[in-house]
Amino acid sequence: MPELNHTAEVSSDGRWLIITSSSGTDERYEIRLVDLQRKGATPIVMVGEATNDWAYAGNVGTRFFWRTDRDSPRSRIVVTDPIRRTAMREIVPQDEATMTGASIVGDVLVATYLRDAKTEVRRFSLDGRPLGTVELPGIGTASGFSINQDGSEAFFAFSSFNRPAAIFRYDSATNAVTTFAEPGLSFNPDAISVEQSFFTSKDGTRIPIFLVRRKDLPPGPRPTLLYGYGGFNISVLPGFSPRWMGWIEGGGVLAVANIRGGGEYGKEWHDAGRLANKQNVFDDFIGAAEHLIATGVTTNRQLAIEGRSNGGLLVGAVVNQRPDLFAVGLPAVGVMDMLRFNQFTAGRYWVDDYGDPGVEADFRILRDYSPYHNIRQGVRYPPTFTTTADTDDRVTPGHSFKYVAALQHADRQGGPHLIRIETRAGHGAGKPTDKQIEEFADMYGFAAHFTGLRPMVGR
Repeated sequence: MPELNHTAEVSSDGRWLIITSSSGTDERYEIRLVDLQRKGATPIVMVGEATNDWAYAGNVGTRFFWRTDRDSPRSRIVVTDPIRRTAMREIVPQDEATMTGASIVGDVLVATYLRDAKTEVRRFSLDGRPLGTVELPGIGTASGFSINQDGSEAFFAFSSFNRPAAIFRYDSATNAVTTFAEPGLSFNPDAISVEQSFFTSKDGTRIPIFLVRRKDLPPGPRPTLLYGYGGFNISVLPGFSPRWMGWIEGGGVLAVANIRGGGEYGKEWHDAGRLANKQNVFDDFIGAAEHLIATGVTTNRQLAIEGRSNGGLLVGAVVNQRPDLFAVGLPAVGVMDMLRFNQFTAGRYWVDDYGDPGVEADFRILRDYSPYHNIRQGVRYPPTFTTTADTDDRVTPGHSFKYVAALQHADRQGGPHLIRIETRAGHGAGKPTDKQIEEFADMYGFAAHFTGLRPMVGR
């Protein structure tokens, strides 16, 4: 069907083609299986209605293992046999942590979980019996563990805010983890601390936040960069970014808030930050800023906020709602006009998260927080540095153009409110390294100036 997106993969034994179909941005899939050993075989409908997330984890003959959030918003592992048409059977139930991946490695089920936005890896027998955990190199994010039923070897990547991704070899037979490949570093990751704490949002919800900073910082509040996303079931996990490392090595603090709308705690966390619940996302981010100030990490004169795409919307919305709380806003390629977003390029897919402006109830909610429509005349807004690209076909640059023009018109005494427009570039994917360096240097130079960050030297 032309309105559906399709992906296909071949089962680990080479017999089955697994076709996954979806529409929109929600993780809701239809699944069909094709027996490649039978010429002209009719596809077998495994999942006929796109109402839940399904991910292939391996198969033993006609017994298929799936990770799914059906009747389990934090996901579980079930087994089906589409040939014998036996009932779906649960073998690994839902847990308090959110299951994000599962694969058969040798004769072991390896499942990755998010526990408070950090990766945990657990082992199970093929009948679901717990076999313990896999020891990771530290607090961070692990991904990979591709299906391998011909042997016991798998590979995974691990990274954290202070460590670039390294590749590790895993042996499911011995549960041993060994380093396979790691990059050479020009800095000492052990000189940078990665901490996690929690704060309470406006409605009493407990929200995690990471703090990353040099261990030799003098006491007292520091210029701080607060990052968030909050949408589309996308989890913001510990990972290395050279642009953030420049800020950290210069003596600034990085804070990353795991606000609602993402997938850190499963489907319920996502649902709590979309559609009619979108204001929770902004309340969480405002709560993160207030927490950083209350705990002495920073002050409102030293706090910059950054977000990209849906995160650009986040920055624009909270700057409107609490202009007193921030020293700098860095909205990048943001969705700023919430009443017309669905009329351009890929915007029609985002109604799953935002709602439909053509529906009155949704329109009223969108109008209440749309960054472009909630800029008020005469208000002094913090300095903002908006970035976009002239050929962005994901979030059309018109969003940023209108937003900055409205800011400049409404706030002629504050600011400055600047826009940086990259030429011959898009939403971000595939941007050459030199262009990325130039863009982030401009962004963080602006933030450093208005937060008072002065580069530190030495260790």
